[in-house]
Amino acid sequence: MRENGLKVSEFVSLFHLEVLNQGSDFDSALLTVPDLNRPGLQFHSFYDYFDPCRLQVIGKAEVTYLKSLTEVQRRKCFDDLFLYDIPALVIARSLDCFPECLESAREHEKTLLRTEEVTVTFTSRTVEYLNKVLAPCVTRHGVLLDIYGEGVMITGDSGVGKSEAAIELIMRGHRLVADDAVELRRISGQLTGSAPEVIQNYIELRGIGVIDVRQLFGVRAIKNEAQLDLVVHFEPWDSTKFYDRLGIEDHFIDILDIQVPIVTIPVRPGRNLASIVEVAAMNNRHRKFGYNAAQELAMRVDMRADGKIK
Repeated sequence: MRENGLKVSEFVSLFHLEVLNQGSDFDSALLTVPDLNRPGLQFHSFYDYFDPCRLQVIGKAEVTYLKSLTEVQRRKCFDDLFLYDIPALVIARSLDCFPECLESAREHEKTLLRTEEVTVTFTSRTVEYLNKVLAPCVTRHGVLLDIYGEGVMITGDSGVGKSEAAIELIMRGHRLVADDAVELRRISGQLTGSAPEVIQNYIELRGIGVIDVRQLFGVRAIKNEAQLDLVVHFEPWDSTKFYDRLGIEDHFIDILDIQVPIVTIPVRPGRNLASIVEVAAMNNRHRKFGYNAAQELAMRVDMRADGKIK
């Protein structure tokens, strides 16, 4: 996660923007809000509800309105806007920059940019990118896979068998997202997991070492990111501990203030962990669709006890 935000200078480079004027804070200004503002109301002197932290964008609608004003009025519009500590003003569609706009930007030492993209395309791409880059992020130890369309993260102590189970799942046709370190981001109320770029596509197997899953199994065996739907926790079998055999109660783990279903799988020799994880993924998907086998069994038992069924 970017703790302070995305630098405007970096944003300019990523989106190939034309720099019409470099503000005094061009190299230090940050985009900290994953949203934009089109200052149409501000050009009507309405600043009662205005967030200066947002990137400001003007398109054909704003330019058409500004053309109807006199030079003095236009200059006042831009002076009033640049009095605020905005990160930058972007002109879309490669529209001509008003001389009053450029003069005001230079006088107030504000960054003025221009893009070739139409306003809607630019704003949509920017919001999508900022939502991802500025999203709250946490790194968890585990293996994240896409299993039947379900994002499943296997957790547990080192050496418990996470990577071994992951390899078998990959050989069964499922896809690896991340091994060892899983970066989880909260985007639009959902958790999305991915691998740190440096270890993407790699997995470690004790006794063999690090392998490149993409090279060995092909591109069908990997996925860049996946939504986190289920956590499967491996732990050594403890004969003194009671393990849920019905699964009536749902258990959750809190990750970035989002409740994620979690199941605990006791590990001991002879258990086919890959098959168990597959079944856990399918069962979790069925529960999301409203079918709970444990609750249905409990209901049938209750009905038999009440004599309603034989």
